[in-house]
Amino acid sequence: MKIGTIDLGNRPVMLAPMEDVTDLSFRQICREQGADMVYTEFVSADALIRNIQATLRKLNISAAERPAAIQIYGKEVEPMVEAAKMCAEVHPDVIDLNFGCPVKKVASKGAGSGLLRNVPLMCEITRAVVDAVSIPVTAKTRLGWDCNTKHIVDVAERLQDCGIQALTIHGRTRSQMYTGEADWTLIGEVKNNPRMHIPIIGNGDITGPQKLVDYYNRYGVDGIMVGRAAIGAPWIFKEMKQFLLTGEVPHIPNKEKMALLRRQINESINRIDEFRGILHIRRHLAATPLFKGIYNFRETRIAMLQARTYAELNSILNHIEATYLGE
Repeated sequence: MKIGTIDLGNRPVMLAPMEDVTDLSFRQICREQGADMVYTEFVSADALIRNIQATLRKLNISAAERPAAIQIYGKEVEPMVEAAKMCAEVHPDVIDLNFGCPVKKVASKGAGSGLLRNVPLMCEITRAVVDAVSIPVTAKTRLGWDCNTKHIVDVAERLQDCGIQALTIHGRTRSQMYTGEADWTLIGEVKNNPRMHIPIIGNGDITGPQKLVDYYNRYGVDGIMVGRAAIGAPWIFKEMKQFLLTGEVPHIPNKEKMALLRRQINESINRIDEFRGILHIRRHLAATPLFKGIYNFRETRIAMLQARTYAELNSILNHIEATYLGE
């Protein structure tokens, strides 16, 4: 699969853009674990052109994580164009347009998946950004706003006509948010539409290596993007890539997995500060499958997620590793 001149190989597996999740450290770890391409957190076009420092920091891309995409969102043409130009100055491999974020503070203001209610404006934004930058432009969206407006087959054609070089489709509507089961049948319809010639990337509910291969075989997409299943489990990319190659899921020792979580903690603290770095990493600690199924773990889990200093958190992790994990 290629996006412009970027060759991601056969059946690539990509890290989905996720706010407060896909920071530089996590992206680099996922690349090391086998992700073929990674995406930044959501970058607000309005905040970017106002030079908000927290937003500007999201543009930092390291050589080790490439190929990497910066994803921007907004509801107006000019701010999106200016933001895309600012992104182009840091030379990402791809600029991705966020037409899929379902959260209220984004969608209700007409950005993200809110643009599914105004497809002409979505296309106007897309065409203007494509014309403004020389970097490949892609887009990520959903099936539609709700169950009555699943117009993704038509929307995909229109976005392609605007010049995007790949399209990622999350198999839910905006009204579903992240509930229910992702419906990949319409993603498959887009892929099998004879009018489509750009790569189609599927997204939604890819929870493990077996499902990844099943959905590749079933729907024929060019690429698959993994989101929530990677939170607290960057090693999922190693499992998926080896399963694609050999049909076997590799055994990854618990100590190796714990080392990756500890690295995230340390890098989060070094990037921000001790207290906020620990707050930032709690989402990964809460979601990691490494601790799931441990008998009588509730009190330890609560203590871990309430830790406020590195010394406290490290002590709890030492206890977990010595008492529960083995290997």
